[in-house]
Amino acid sequence: MKLSLSQYLQLTKPRIVALLVFCAVIGMFLAVPGMPPWRALVFGTLGIWLASSSAAAFNQLIDQRIDKVMVRTANRPLATGNLNPRQVFVFAMALGIASMVVLVLLVNTLTAVLTFAGLIGYAVIYTAFLKRATPQNIVIGGLAGAIPPVLGWTAVTGSLHPYALQ
Repeated sequence: MKLSLSQYLQLTKPRIVALLVFCAVIGMFLAVPGMPPWRALVFGTLGIWLASSSAAAFNQLIDQRIDKVMVRTANRPLATGNLNPRQVFVFAMALGIASMVVLVLLVNTLTAVLTFAGLIGYAVIYTAFLKRATPQNIVIGGLAGAIPPVLGWTAVTGSLHPYALQ
C-alpha cells in the first residue's frame, strides 16, 4: 500500500494537538504583559507541537490492538495496516527528539523537561497503564491535557510561577 503524508499527519491527531498548542500559546500571552518574545513564541510553539504530535503517535502505537476493534478508531493508519508499528515508532521518536532539541536549544531546559514529562505522562502512564485500569483515568490523565498553558508560561519566562498553575 502506498504511504502518504496524510497517514503520518493522522497519527499526530492534528485537531487535538492544535487545541493543546493553542492553550500553550494562551499561556505564553498570560505570562508577560504585552507581546511574548518572538523566539519563545515561535520555537516554544514548535517544540510543544512536535512533542504533542509525538505523544499522539505513541498513543496510537500503544493502542493499536484496541483501535482495530473500536468503530471510532478503526480507520487509523496503524489499525488499518497502512502503517506498521516500526514506521509509527520511528516517526513518534523523531518528533519527540526534534521537540526536545528545539526546546532545549531554542527555548529553555525547564520547558523541555516539563514537556517531556507531559509526553511520558500521556503516552506511557495514561495510555499504557491508567486508561483501562481505573475509572479515575480521566482525572489523572487530565494532567497531560492541562499542562500546555504551563508549558507556554515557562517557555516565555523560564520559570514555573504559581500563577501558571492556577
